[in-house]
Amino acid sequence: MSQHVPDNALASARAFAPATVANLGPGFDILGMAVTGIGDTVTAHLCDKPGTSVVKITGDGGKLPLDATRNTAAIAAECVRQQIRPDVGIELEIEKGLPLASGLGSSAASAAAGAVATNALLGNPLSQLELLSACLEAEATVSGRHADNVGPALLGGIVLVTGITPDCLFPLPIPDGLYFALVTPDVAVPTAQARAVLPKEVPFSKMVSQTKAVAQLMYALYSGNLDLLVSAMAEDGIIEPARQYLIPYFALARDTALAYGAKACIISGAGPTLCIVAPTAELAEKSGAAVQALYLAHGIGAIYRVAQVATRGAYAET
Repeated sequence: MSQHVPDNALASARAFAPATVANLGPGFDILGMAVTGIGDTVTAHLCDKPGTSVVKITGDGGKLPLDATRNTAAIAAECVRQQIRPDVGIELEIEKGLPLASGLGSSAASAAAGAVATNALLGNPLSQLELLSACLEAEATVSGRHADNVGPALLGGIVLVTGITPDCLFPLPIPDGLYFALVTPDVAVPTAQARAVLPKEVPFSKMVSQTKAVAQLMYALYSGNLDLLVSAMAEDGIIEPARQYLIPYFALARDTALAYGAKACIISGAGPTLCIVAPTAELAEKSGAAVQALYLAHGIGAIYRVAQVATRGAYAET
């Protein structure tokens, strides 16, 4: 027997969510940025089987679970389904455009795309911010309940995150002239491992320096001062020093990027992706290619992409 289908529901809906760069240097767990060019896509279909299920995953090399209780796209989709129409069934197809454990918000992108696709499938009754709780529920299963990736994945742009409710997400200005090379070496750095190496206590002097760097970064965004922005992004004195040993040749990669015209090179989220900041697309391309060549010369596969800030967050494709 076919179940009742909402009057304004679609037979299927497809949504894309962008990659994200968390922290932006010193802004650990409070700053995130969506980036152009790469992300995850989820297609949701109505079906007669109750609940939410995953029927197909591509692009993950067979690593992600089809089990809907362990897949972030499905967990987010199920939360949205329960809020809107718990009487309908949904099947998901997931296209992974992001490498796993890469520091590019892979799990957050899947969650955001799953939530947006399900919302669109069922008539779009929820706003983008109202999808936050579903995405956070999904993220909690793999990397903790924090919104520095899901916030920008949903909203796009650069986002200040001060909590886990919609009123704690604050869109920030996007300065002109920001280009990035995102270099991902072929090593995995799971979020749990990256958090395990963080210091349990921070000296007072380091706390003051970190606060200063975050304040400079915020001022730079509002003033459009790119020199101050890249300077502030490079002043993480707590998180990056602890994590850089998880990323092979990090210091050499950073020096190489700067030698080829980049202004800063930071760890994207938990890593291992390096976010290289450059004033032009040409310099982003050159520095990204140089760092990729460095890794290849040391026997480590690597890919790079040139990107900018993605002003649009997750959206349903028409």
